[in-house]
Amino acid sequence: MIKQNSLRRSGAKIMASLILLLGSLVYIMVLAVINGSAGFLCAMGVTLFGAVGIAKALGESIALSYGMIIALTIGCGVLSGLLRYLEQYSNHYIAFRLLAVLRDKIFGALRVLCPAKLETRQKGSIIAMITSDIETLEVFYAHTISPVCIAVIVSLTVFFFVGFVSSWWLALAALMGFIIIGVIIPLIFSGRLKASGVKYRGQFASFNSYFLDSIKGIKDIVFNNAGRKREAEVNRRSDLLLEETRKMKRNTAKAFAVTELCVSLFIILALGIGIYLVANDQLSVGRMVIGVVAVFGSFGPVIAISALPGSLTQTFASGDRVLNLLSEKPVVTPIINGEKFNYNNLQVSELSFAYDHGPQVLSDICMYAQKGEIIGIVGKSGCGKSTFLKLLLRFWQKSKGGIAYNGIDIDNIDTDCLLNNVTMVSQSTYLFDETIEDNLRIAKPDADQEEIEAACRLASVHDFILTLPEGYQSPAGALGDNLSAGEKQRIGLARAFLRGSGLILLDEPTSNVDSINEGIILKALREQKQKKSIILVSHRESTMAIADRIYRVEGGRMYEQKPNSK
Repeated sequence: MIKQNSLRRSGAKIMASLILLLGSLVYIMVLAVINGSAGFLCAMGVTLFGAVGIAKALGESIALSYGMIIALTIGCGVLSGLLRYLEQYSNHYIAFRLLAVLRDKIFGALRVLCPAKLETRQKGSIIAMITSDIETLEVFYAHTISPVCIAVIVSLTVFFFVGFVSSWWLALAALMGFIIIGVIIPLIFSGRLKASGVKYRGQFASFNSYFLDSIKGIKDIVFNNAGRKREAEVNRRSDLLLEETRKMKRNTAKAFAVTELCVSLFIILALGIGIYLVANDQLSVGRMVIGVVAVFGSFGPVIAISALPGSLTQTFASGDRVLNLLSEKPVVTPIINGEKFNYNNLQVSELSFAYDHGPQVLSDICMYAQKGEIIGIVGKSGCGKSTFLKLLLRFWQKSKGGIAYNGIDIDNIDTDCLLNNVTMVSQSTYLFDETIEDNLRIAKPDADQEEIEAACRLASVHDFILTLPEGYQSPAGALGDNLSAGEKQRIGLARAFLRGSGLILLDEPTSNVDSINEGIILKALREQKQKKSIILVSHRESTMAIADRIYRVEGGRMYEQKPNSK
């Protein structure tokens, strides 16, 4: 696992990767840079043409009339505002377009990585990435790329203008200031801010996850009188975030103070050089005024660059986290245009599996199932029963051995076809904050009401739904909080029946229901077995009563035993 206080990539690589994401929007970024550079030069032109007027009054040979100078001054002011507006509009257009693209890419990556790579990830950390980290990248696209380019263009323009019009000594003094303020100071302070910025983003994601878990588990916290302890931990993590924020603010303030000091020193240096050159008859007063005024007004873009390290440290941390996710390889790659089948039988032979760098979970598993059978799998908690079911869906890549549907190895089967033929009901059913009917339609969006009600009857939940004020239109609530654990589990089972897959994998389907409802559900399963195969995982011996064959898992191995009863 990557440490939270370190970046996988360097800042330069992160910036390069983020710039590559511009794609077809790069022409808008170029337009933003052109508008921004021209806009700032026009802003400088307001004071610069004033200096030209003064130089003309001092006797300099200026071809422009006073009327033309005044007109150019006003024109520069108007153009400055228009061009800067176009620059900001372009930058933010790019930023918001790319934020939408990035969110789409993240959801796409999560879809490919799930469920294997997401089981160990904290949900709050993912939410922080989709919201806070993506919003942080807006600073990079809207307030980093364009200002850096503008600073380079304006600095070079001023350097050559001052050199040719006024004095190369003044131009060199300005260039030295540009390099120190726009390059050296940011490099020095970015090193100081980098560690705290990365640490802050990591702690923010951790805090977000912890706080989200606290909200989701508020009932259990209250029931167990653990509120004060949880509050203390939330406050502790909040204090850590506050301390990191203070560190960044202190360093940012130091960087700002040093930058302002250097700007003042280089302005004084430029003025001193100008006075010295005039005193030694190496430069006229009028041209000295033009050169010094040009230098005075040219530090704005490099000051903006000098202020970037404070925001870039968090941008780099957020960018690194997002790029890490986008570059992460899934445990299994979806198979497109693979072989297709209509489920008839399942054959597992010498199947073994171990998690990455972990101990062996399953070894030499052999079992079979065919349509019209209910297969029971029993074993102690943690023995690998649930992992076995996930292997049957290819959520994890088997280490060795074979899983074959209708004689076709699972690694050659089209992923969509596999998921259409095999449905799994896990121990905990997730319900969206929508109506019960909408939650059921996830399994089959085009199902009619009769199909939905039939599936709910099979899962022994139809009568309960009718007792609700709005029936099937009743809201399930956030995280299904309007329903009990048993009711949610039966809705999950109804989803499986509605799906109509040939093979249903049930992971502890009756763990949250009482014995009466368990009997109703088992009766429904027995009635459905003629149309499909059912693999039933449970620790309850009573649940195994309906199984045609039972497999017991012990020590990572599976062996068949006779069912206790039919």
